Amino acid sequence: MSKKSFEIEMKVRDYECDAQGIVNNANYQHYYEVTRHEFLESVGISFSDSHDEGIDPVVSRVEIHYKTSLKGGDRFISSMTVERKGVRLIFSQNIKRKTDHALCSTATIDVVVLVNGVLSMGNQYDKVLEEYLKD
Repeated sequence: MSKKSFEIEMKVRDYECDAQGIVNNANYQHYYEVTRHEFLESVGISFSDSHDEGIDPVVSRVEIHYKTSLKGGDRFISSMTVERKGVRLIFSQNIKRKTDHALCSTATIDVVVLVNGVLSMGNQYDKVLEEYLKD
């Protein structure tokens, strides 16, 4: 049985492209961040409410592999799964162009949770992430 995934559709905006006419590599990290934020919102986690409670999920490591370039106007699907390894929540993410399902990029994003500025196990999120953390 595979992990439950989350996905959203997005569109490349012209200003995200570089002089070569392809999406600048830094924008993929933005796409991945939007996906994680939309995912957390979909399971009832508000970044601003969490922060007000002293709970801050923060990125501790990013690894991105680029496969096929997106271009201005391309629509794409950004998807992700999440798993727990110790104190880390590990987001496995990918971006596929919608028209031909070409794999454009893959990423592994490690997130840790700080409570009042101190590293925690991040158990505050286990209940709402339960169905996504299962195999």
